[in-house]
Amino acid sequence: MNFISIFLSVIIILGSSQLGYAQTNNLDMELEVTDEEKIILFSGFAIAIIAVFLFLARDIILRKKTSYDKNELESKKDKTYEKYHSDWGDDYEELGKRKNTIEDKEFREASINNSLPNYYKILGVSIDASPEEIKTKFRELAKKTHPDRTKKDSEEKMAEINKAYEVLSDEENREKYDKYFNAD
Repeated sequence: MNFISIFLSVIIILGSSQLGYAQTNNLDMELEVTDEEKIILFSGFAIAIIAVFLFLARDIILRKKTSYDKNELESKKDKTYEKYHSDWGDDYEELGKRKNTIEDKEFREASINNSLPNYYKILGVSIDASPEEIKTKFRELAKKTHPDRTKKDSEEKMAEINKAYEVLSDEENREKYDKYFNAD
C-alpha cells in the first residue's frame, strides 16, 4: 500500500507541475492544455480512482475462502448464514461500552463493596489449587449437598458451590477474581 500511495503522489505532482509550467509560458492567453498533458492528467486520475477502489475492496479481494463458500448451500440463497455468522460481530465492541452481563455487574458491585465471597473456602481448596483439584472437590461437594440426594433444603448451598466452581474453573474469571479478592 505504501508503494501505491508514493506512486500516486508522484503522478499527481508531475501532472500539476506540467500544468503549472503551461500556465507560466503564456500569461496573456487562456489556459491551454495539450493533448499529452490531458493524457497524463487523465491517467493520473484514473490510477487514483483504481487505487481507491482497490483500497476499499481489499477485504473482499483478500478474504480467505471457507468450506461454506465452496459448497452450494440453501442458506446462501436467502443469506441466512451471513445474518447469523457475520464476522462483524465477532470482536466488535462499541467504543465506550463494556460488556455488561448480569454476572459482570454483580461481580463489580461485590468487589466495590468488598463483599466477594471466598470461593476457595466454599470449595475447600487452596488458592493455588489446580483446575483438576477444583473439579474433583466440586464433584465431591455436589454429591454430598445435592438437594435430590440429601432430601433437605440445600438448594442455596448447592447454588453457592456452583457459583464458586463456575468462577474458579474458568481461567479468565479466576484471574479476575484473584485480582480483586481480598484474602483476610
